Amino acid sequence: MSKDVLKPGDPEKGRVVFMNRCFQCHTVEKGGKHKTGPNLHGLIGRPTGQSPGFSYTDANKSKGITWTRDTLFVYLLNPKKYIPGTKMVFAGLKSADDRSDLIAYLESSTK
Repeated sequence: MSKDVLKPGDPEKGRVVFMNRCFQCHTVEKGGKHKTGPNLHGLIGRPTGQSPGFSYTDANKSKGITWTRDTLFVYLLNPKKYIPGTKMVFAGLKSADDRSDLIAYLESSTK
């Protein structure tokens, strides 16, 4: 069992996690459409609730954090706990390895 620690991650494994767990609600490409969730292009370094054209809850807009590897690692464990009032229905990724891999993928695919 892996410890709950952020690791460098494998972007290719993260792409698989994204396709299986995130793609239904999110896109990553520049100019990609919003789905149930926002397009994630430019995510790293952006404050919560700030993807242009997406209708966020007040909880997301007022969270007051910037998305980084570290904040995503905590958020992806349990989104509703990290941002109470979010409309994101995703239960989270319990595996630290899956979260690390997903973050590595998001870093490379959302620049």
